[in-house]
Amino acid sequence: VLRVYKASVQQTLDILFLPEGREFLTSTDAVSRDSADRTIVAWDFQSAAKISNQIFHERYTCPSLTLHPKESVFVAQTNGNYMALFSAQRPYRINKRKRYEGHKVEGFAVGCEFSPDGTLLVTGSSDGKVFFYNYHTSRIIRTLSAHKEACVSAIFHPVLPSLLATCDWAGEIKIWQ
Repeated sequence: VLRVYKASVQQTLDILFLPEGREFLTSTDAVSRDSADRTIVAWDFQSAAKISNQIFHERYTCPSLTLHPKESVFVAQTNGNYMALFSAQRPYRINKRKRYEGHKVEGFAVGCEFSPDGTLLVTGSSDGKVFFYNYHTSRIIRTLSAHKEACVSAIFHPVLPSLLATCDWAGEIKIWQ
């Protein structure tokens, strides 16, 4: 073990290194009825100091974080049935004009990911579907009825970007072209 970081909150749900690796983000389920601070926490990699715990102010947990492959932004999947877009540079501001809505999370830890070229954002849904969003317009461009159970992950193949892997709550994994 090289370093230990203590969030002093409930469980950590995801970790995302920002470009160049000097900072990283964690998402937690530290949402209370009075406050949503600490839902996304920014950390300094070298000093283990918290940079910010005031990134996301809505009362939803964020089970998944993903970095855009070409732009300095990241997306947080929220349990509010939408994905929020943020700047990946301090002060990590949310883009209030762009939200990716239409899929359902309903308490599942649903993942999200950008396509390798950054033009698509893909996510599973609690109804078993996969949603493809246009990154720039935030509109749904396609849905795929993928599973009978909640689709908790959809991820592009790193070398063959026309392939997509999905998995559901029951453990079924499918590869799509």
